[in-house]
Amino acid sequence: MSNSDRIWDLIDEKQQAFLELSDRIWGMPEVAYTEYRSVNEHRDMLAAEGFAITENAAGIPTSVVGEFGSGGPVIAFLGEYDALPGLSQEAGIAEPRPLPGNGNGHGCGHNMLGSAALLAAAAFKKYLEETGVPGTVRYYGCPAEEGGAAKTFMVRAGLFDDVDAAITWHPAAITKVDEAKSLANTRIDFTFTGRASHAAAAPHLGRSALDAVELMNVGVNYLREHVPSDSRIHYAILDGGGIAPNVVQAHAKTRYAVRSRDVHAMQELNGRVIKVANGAAMMTETEVAVKIHSAVSNLIGNTPLENLMFDNMQRLGPVPFDAADHAYAGQIQATLSAADIDSEYRRCGVEQRDGLSLCDFIAPLDAVGEPMVGSTDVGDVSWVVPTVQARVATHAIGTPGHSWQITAQGKAPAAHKGLVHAAKIMAGTAIDLLTRPETLAAAKADLDARVAKTPYVSPMPAEVTPPVEPRKPD
Repeated sequence: MSNSDRIWDLIDEKQQAFLELSDRIWGMPEVAYTEYRSVNEHRDMLAAEGFAITENAAGIPTSVVGEFGSGGPVIAFLGEYDALPGLSQEAGIAEPRPLPGNGNGHGCGHNMLGSAALLAAAAFKKYLEETGVPGTVRYYGCPAEEGGAAKTFMVRAGLFDDVDAAITWHPAAITKVDEAKSLANTRIDFTFTGRASHAAAAPHLGRSALDAVELMNVGVNYLREHVPSDSRIHYAILDGGGIAPNVVQAHAKTRYAVRSRDVHAMQELNGRVIKVANGAAMMTETEVAVKIHSAVSNLIGNTPLENLMFDNMQRLGPVPFDAADHAYAGQIQATLSAADIDSEYRRCGVEQRDGLSLCDFIAPLDAVGEPMVGSTDVGDVSWVVPTVQARVATHAIGTPGHSWQITAQGKAPAAHKGLVHAAKIMAGTAIDLLTRPETLAAAKADLDARVAKTPYVSPMPAEVTPPVEPRKPD
């Protein structure tokens, strides 16, 4: 029996408890920095599996790290469990039907993401126990990937300083090794302060903070013409200054997301957006306070690790979906447009397969898709540790990310099959790294070469702390 066969058998033996964990997390959707129940579930599973546990990692109460072993390489599995607001949805149906409650939902599949990563870590731990091979396994329970940049804080705190390789995955429509392309992203809050007055009787005495927000938006709209085509700038008004139009608004607040292909270009663009804000304040005779809310770097690829992961995908084959899985996925596809489905194939760089509801293939390693224009805090880990990420099919082809359809499919049998498959891909990759020190050395050399000219500098200013949300009564 090969090393991979044994680790895959261990995953099969352990899978049921982790499928149940995924479903429980699906049923308690908690958004960034509020994942108190979810982290407790992961902590309890780590304890049941015999890991040494560190809570409150990097000063974040909804993070947890589990560790086992000694010596050898330190292999990290990265998990997530945060949900999204506004994506509550009943499971197992093909029409929008929000559940009663807080309105949150696992519309990005992080209930599966964390459970599969923890399953891979638990199987790897069992392998170390059985074989006595020197090595250390860590599971990083990471909150707040959705806009909260928890991994950036964890990297800045030194939690990855002694890690030799990091492995993770993400639920997807098509199984492939991630291309390691993402946008660096800063979220910046601009708080304008003016002077209130009666808008009719004494408008000349007022200084409108809301005017400043609107002028900033106009300025940034003009700026968009003069930025690289792969940069993105978006905003949301967090505070419009009140609901009375006859009062000049003395306060207003807007949050901007500034994205660029790499972290250094992002920092430059941040400076230009801040200049626009200062100009808006000057025009309105208001004051502006600038505060970075979160920041993440772009992903750095790693060729040796990507080759290794692809080998594991090929040995395993596609996710073993059955006819019932395809039937439900077909119902979901009926809620999508042809453009949704076409876009999925374009992003993955593979030819469209008409009538296919679930992925029954593995995308070639050299497939080049349309650029990924999202962001992830896995990027910061990838700058300091050789990192690789799988995309594994768990839902119907064409399903948009951050949608009610993702939430609806989050507990389906197809999702469970994809979760187990992802755990096998990650664990198999880890075992290969454990037994092939030359590949691990090549992965480290690959990272060193990529960052030699532009070493990692955290995009998170030293004074910015995690925006922890206090636990609310259950």
